[in-house]
Amino acid sequence: MVIPTFNEATNLELIVARLRAAEPSIDVLVVDDNSPDGTGDIADRLAAEDSQVQVLHRTAKGGLGAAYLHGFAVALEQGYDVIGEMDADGSHQPEQLHRLLGALVDADLVIGSRYVPGGSIVNWPRRRELLSRGGNLYVRLLLGMGVKDATAGFRLFRRPTLEKIDLATVTSTGYVFQTDMAYRTVMAGLKVAEVPIEFIERVRGDSKMSGQVASESLKKITLWGLHERREQARRALRRRDGRRTTRKGPRGSTP
Repeated sequence: MVIPTFNEATNLELIVARLRAAEPSIDVLVVDDNSPDGTGDIADRLAAEDSQVQVLHRTAKGGLGAAYLHGFAVALEQGYDVIGEMDADGSHQPEQLHRLLGALVDADLVIGSRYVPGGSIVNWPRRRELLSRGGNLYVRLLLGMGVKDATAGFRLFRRPTLEKIDLATVTSTGYVFQTDMAYRTVMAGLKVAEVPIEFIERVRGDSKMSGQVASESLKKITLWGLHERREQARRALRRRDGRRTTRKGPRGSTP
């Protein structure tokens, strides 16, 4: 399980302990972006105490997506067949990870979803939830995929999924990374499953999400959507032209 961190000193030890207790067979890779609050030191101590915990120290704060990509690359190199992601702030409950593991039996990517039946959000202001739901609706309409919670960050990937996506071509570094990965999985013809989770707003530390981050994500999604619409139109024209060619014989007669 890849857990990216930046200034999560008040949360990291607890979330790792909960994860190791809930799923003792799960290995943990903490990817710390040079947190000034000492998160990296805490991660090092946890790794020294538990052989199933590793730490990857990055030299700068490069964004959520960049941290995950680095962590995924390390996990693939080490030969893991299932690679997951979750937040360090306690919003994703390790005690619900078994739901994702169960769904992975017949899926290529499993998302712990707030917006499928049975999913829920605890302690979010109504305005923030509406913005999140609206953003996900926008993603579905614009990109034409059926994933209800494309922005969610509690996930499990099969190794072949990450290999088929080709991580070297992923350039998203911020929170739009989650939508990008879900979209790439769908476009690769792979199966995405969503299972309900209870998402809990952090109680310690500061959220990394801001209005500017959300705005930048929507801009990128809009560009992807417009590009996809253009590609759909081109494919439709090619199909139409192909049908016309088929109907006409080599000299304009009907075959």
